[in-house]
Amino acid sequence: MSGGISASIATGRLRAEGMGSNDHAVPFLEQDYEALRQECLETGCLFQDPSFLAEPPSLGFKELAPFSAKTRDVEWMRPTELTDDPQFILGGATRTDICQGALGDCWLLAAIASLTLNERLLHRVVPHGQSFQEDYAGIFHFQFWQFGEWVDVVIDDRLPTKNGEIMFVHSAEGNEFWSALLEKAYAKLNGSYEALSGGSTTEGFEDFTGGVSEMYELRKAPRDLYRIIGKALDRGSLLGCSIDITSAFDMESVTFKKLVKGHAYSVTGLKKVDYQGQVERLIRVRNPWGQVEWTGAWSDNSPEWDELDPSEREDLHLKMEDGEFWMSFQEFLRQFSRLEICNLTADALSEDGLSHWNTIKFHGMWRRGSTAGGCRNHPNTFWINPQYKITLLEEDDDPEDEEVACSFLVALMQKDRRRYRKQGQDMHTIGFAIYEIPEEYRGCQNVHLKKDFFLTHSSCARSETFVNLREVSNRLRLPPGEYLIVPSTFESGQEADFVLRVFTEKQSETEELDDEISADLEDEDDISEDDIEDSFKSMFSQLAGEDMEISVRELRTILNRVVTRHEDLKTDGFSMESCRTMVSLMDKDGTARLGLVEFQMLWNKIRKWLVIYREYDMDKSGSMSSYEMRLAVESAGFKLNNRLNQVLVARYAENEAIDFDNFICCLVKLEAMFRSFQQLDKEGEGVAEMNITEWLYMTMCG
Repeated sequence: MSGGISASIATGRLRAEGMGSNDHAVPFLEQDYEALRQECLETGCLFQDPSFLAEPPSLGFKELAPFSAKTRDVEWMRPTELTDDPQFILGGATRTDICQGALGDCWLLAAIASLTLNERLLHRVVPHGQSFQEDYAGIFHFQFWQFGEWVDVVIDDRLPTKNGEIMFVHSAEGNEFWSALLEKAYAKLNGSYEALSGGSTTEGFEDFTGGVSEMYELRKAPRDLYRIIGKALDRGSLLGCSIDITSAFDMESVTFKKLVKGHAYSVTGLKKVDYQGQVERLIRVRNPWGQVEWTGAWSDNSPEWDELDPSEREDLHLKMEDGEFWMSFQEFLRQFSRLEICNLTADALSEDGLSHWNTIKFHGMWRRGSTAGGCRNHPNTFWINPQYKITLLEEDDDPEDEEVACSFLVALMQKDRRRYRKQGQDMHTIGFAIYEIPEEYRGCQNVHLKKDFFLTHSSCARSETFVNLREVSNRLRLPPGEYLIVPSTFESGQEADFVLRVFTEKQSETEELDDEISADLEDEDDISEDDIEDSFKSMFSQLAGEDMEISVRELRTILNRVVTRHEDLKTDGFSMESCRTMVSLMDKDGTARLGLVEFQMLWNKIRKWLVIYREYDMDKSGSMSSYEMRLAVESAGFKLNNRLNQVLVARYAENEAIDFDNFICCLVKLEAMFRSFQQLDKEGEGVAEMNITEWLYMTMCG
């Protein structure tokens, strides 16, 4: 068994035990904050992080590449070298602690700014008890939600500076460093500072909370959006907004009323006021630059404030920070293009939180040849994508809604794509389709629906578009029942890991649909030499030589001679390893050679598998595609799940094609492993016990 497979089994077990929760975060790169800090305190040395060096590659790879103009004369300095009185957090974390530097990560800063509005959420990301005074060792740590689990990221406090000024995020005061260190930890998580350039505020929102985001196009805003925003703020949700750019020239250009295009703002408050005898709905927005504010109606010094009751005006202005401003809600809808809301999951809300989401998540993967089927445009392979079943049990209890339906939210997120930017890769285009499960499959778990189902059934819902964002999510409503969710990339054969999350307002059940692992092994025919035809005996005696037994080497010669006669079979010949596996499977007397009866039984199997191979080589190319292989293996009596199909393709396919010798080797190996397991599973309960000697003997000899 490879280290990768055993590691993934171990990871699955740790997740089941709660590893990856906010209380039990996974140490990023296996760095243990407390142990490293203790070591530094004992040796009297300040921490220097070996996994994110204070060197040019940590800055970036393109605009911030080593030797580029922007990285010339950069010095990495600790806060203790930058100021006489460095503070981690001074007077509580506030929105003015976050001023943007020379990096295009306003999306991230808008998310951090929203985080400061909720102290409980902030301290999930910025753990308590860190300072430059008490037991200072040059080491800090932060926690982020990453693709379904919380990770704890350790950093040293050497920050990139130019001319004694911090290059990137900094506080307005100049001696408060939590926001700069948080940005550094997030840069480390993503591979470099430059990897943070450009993004959607929802990405930051989700990584700070583990919540799920929704996006509203403001030109098509729902009628009750003001109520939705109010409810979201009350629930502690994080909100961001931005103005679309129409060309590259627009990027960070300022409108005549001082709003910045292509720039991420955070929404921090709502208020209704009595203005000229009418109720005026106001919204409070913050620019992470800490300056450049809206100058239109309801801006800081606009005349509209003069009409308000002085105490109300005073109250609204008191809560203002620099870079923050009010505007009318109607103006907000006109000026901004998009609103992003991050709904928090139950674990992120305080006990009296209003959240009713039930949450379930799956870790999945698309692998070329086994589970990367692409979208419905690829009917031959769409069915090989992972499949998940959701059972909607209870309809919404909205008295104004006559339709019997269940609200739920599906969010599909591709993992780790920022880290691949250095290699010139970026986001795949992803989406999902939802199908109603037909009656004959209801209640079934161990069924992976095949090609024919998708050719004859259309989807009942799907993601609005396939899009090259980290996450695509949609709020949906369907009648109670059983449904199938199929996440995919747009093109087939694109590889990525993903997290699929399903959030339902009411009770629901969700599970991965996957074939149950089983083997329909025929009873070994009890044949004797008398049952064997004379012509076969004659052939055997010619091949076997004087000892009348076939060795591994002789078997290889025989099989390769036979397959060369079949011109419709693509093969580069049987290897010694595969012939050794065959001998091991059939060798009943432990001689490591095959007698006449053993050879006849093997020959019968190969002839049977040859028929299957020809049947599933549908395009008669002489080899099988990886998805034809999956159907052929099932036809031979072996049902395997997605992970095992991935292992088989990785082991036996070359350029996504499986030739005849690899197909036979695969089936021989499968049969040998299933038969070994059955012998060890004495009670027939699907559990085998063995000691270390038995385990090594089986894996070395199998």
